[in-house]
Amino acid sequence: MQQETYEIATMLRSELELAIDWAAREGWNPGLHDAECFHAADPHGFLIGLLNDEPVATISAVRYGDSFGFIGLYIVRPEYRGKGYGKQVWLAAMKYLDGRNIGLDGVVEQQDNYRRSGFRLAYRNVRYEGQGAAAAAGYSGEFVGLAELPFEVVEAYDRGFFPEPRPEFLRSWINQPGCTALGILRDGRLAGCGVLRRCRSGYKIGPLYADSPALAESLLQRLRAAVGSGESFYLDVPEVNRAAVELAERHGMKVVFETARMYTGADPALSLDRLYGVTTFELG
Repeated sequence: MQQETYEIATMLRSELELAIDWAAREGWNPGLHDAECFHAADPHGFLIGLLNDEPVATISAVRYGDSFGFIGLYIVRPEYRGKGYGKQVWLAAMKYLDGRNIGLDGVVEQQDNYRRSGFRLAYRNVRYEGQGAAAAAGYSGEFVGLAELPFEVVEAYDRGFFPEPRPEFLRSWINQPGCTALGILRDGRLAGCGVLRRCRSGYKIGPLYADSPALAESLLQRLRAAVGSGESFYLDVPEVNRAAVELAERHGMKVVFETARMYTGADPALSLDRLYGVTTFELG
């Protein structure tokens, strides 16, 4: 009888594709190019549990800057759950992020487990589903492709919504194949931005940032028009931003999922009143 060996290793780039496939099977509907963008954020931040060299568990533990980390892609193959393999990759991920304020977007039924690991609830993120439609007239502001702007302008704007710089991820995210990455200008300065990407099913908009509800409305209309009539798109809204909730409801979008945004430390100082859509639940 073969002796059981369980090893936790840093994922190879090809193994990250496997984790994304598992996420799709869980119903999380990842983007078509998420693996490439995620890997750019922290090539060492993706762990895999190998039972006799067979993948049975995954987790991401991405380091940002010197003080922040984010956990996601925490998946154990169904037939191996309840055997401790997931806990071991979890502990390895927490060790990798030791000393940082750690965030995650956890499914509701796991909140108590995350609390026992030192996380506390900050607020809910709510996933809304809508349908593509022709753009309405009357935009507020001037649109520009994010890739056409100096990258430092885009990065500086993103810093209002994320605890640490994330240049490698951000550069990959706004340049991923087939995406629509738009900024909106007011008086020559960036006053909002949004990215639409193709997913396994439909599209997701994320992030969606705007300095005012009117600019958020304009961005959502423009991005929604790129989806096409009859196709679904999704927007992950921080429930604490009432204007973001009203935006989704005004466009006839329906709640289909929610997560708990949790942190081990203090809530980061983010512009939640200007955050209309989360970039991605897996990496924050």
